[in-house]
Amino acid sequence: MNNNLIPQLYRQEYSKMVSLLCSRFGIDQIDTAEDIVSETFLAAAETWGQKGVPGNPVAWLYKVARNNALNVLKHNKVFRERVKDNLVQQTTAHAEQELDFSEQSIIDSQLQMLFAVCHPSIPVEAQVCLSLRILCGFSIDEIAQALLTTKANINKRLYRAKEKLRAENIALSLPGNEAITSRLNSVLVTLYLLFNEGYYSAGTDTVLRKDLCVEAMHLVYLLTEYQAPSGLSFAKPDVYALLALMCFQASRFEARINATGGLVLYEQQDRSLWNQELINRGNHFFVQAANRETLSRYHLEAAIAWWHTHEKDSLEKWENILLLYNKLLILEYTPIAALNRAYAFARVYGKEKAIPEAEALRLTGNLFYHSLLGELYSELDTTKAIHHCKQALALTETVAERAVITGKLKALTEAGKHNSP
Repeated sequence: MNNNLIPQLYRQEYSKMVSLLCSRFGIDQIDTAEDIVSETFLAAAETWGQKGVPGNPVAWLYKVARNNALNVLKHNKVFRERVKDNLVQQTTAHAEQELDFSEQSIIDSQLQMLFAVCHPSIPVEAQVCLSLRILCGFSIDEIAQALLTTKANINKRLYRAKEKLRAENIALSLPGNEAITSRLNSVLVTLYLLFNEGYYSAGTDTVLRKDLCVEAMHLVYLLTEYQAPSGLSFAKPDVYALLALMCFQASRFEARINATGGLVLYEQQDRSLWNQELINRGNHFFVQAANRETLSRYHLEAAIAWWHTHEKDSLEKWENILLLYNKLLILEYTPIAALNRAYAFARVYGKEKAIPEAEALRLTGNLFYHSLLGELYSELDTTKAIHHCKQALALTETVAERAVITGKLKALTEAGKHNSP
């Protein structure tokens, strides 16, 4: 048996199975649903190891999951008493029909779970944890590594978030048209953060977590494709804009890391490694996002990312990026966007004029603030450049970033020796 098969299927099917079971038994039974799915994969590991992989392993998993769920329903008195779909009054045969594992049922359940775990009453950091666990099938170890914290902290966040789901009696249902805007905003924020957790990995030994990015993109894509019989649709301009942004960013995955897993800065990236197919898909979704009445942060960030897919570093390119950052900061200020604007300003007006723009931000505890100033001072004042690079080095937590900054420090030190009398 292929040793990667079960982990691969676990990542692909875990979310679907848990979501569907919760949609039938209620969100308050999320722990039971997780147990049922975990037992299903444990059975697969044991059975397939002895008898070989079945012809249709996915169908085997769903059949066993259904049987496990019915077995729990039959023997667990507490579970039976708390089931919300009146399955207790139904015959076992009827109950089995209710456990519909069809493709449409799974998609419905996944989207219902997405809106549940991204409920506004749950703190954003807990939403990200729940999304990684329930919607992406990440283990506690993987979540702790991705979010750069301990397993104990992740378990606490998940426990509190699940208790909140139960206490608020949050329904596993899609929002109505009257609530779609506010609920969809919460979902998009969580998926945006989920993608960023992968794209700017905080792990000490990982520059990029493609799996996080891919899962986030998959969930946004589900939103764009969903069409309910009632006419409910999530194919809104800001949803398409977020998907376009993700495609443009993902197009540079291969160019962002070198052969040894190190970080490659934008200026040094091999443009031939950029994925043109993803750029084209991003273009398609960006056209779908066009709407004169809607201008979200995702539209502006997607436009910035679109300009970054242009291979030629022309003045026009950076002038447009600077203009877009100006608009983004007016719409929604963030320190990272402000730092990125200062870099774009340097590309348009030169490093010397950009220094006051960057220093005015006063983000002295920020790694990227000092890294940017180290770059801006590099050709003007080697002593100040070295100072800021050392400050950045003290703040970095990843091996990849430390390697980049160490390389800059070495180059600056050599330049300083060369230029000294």
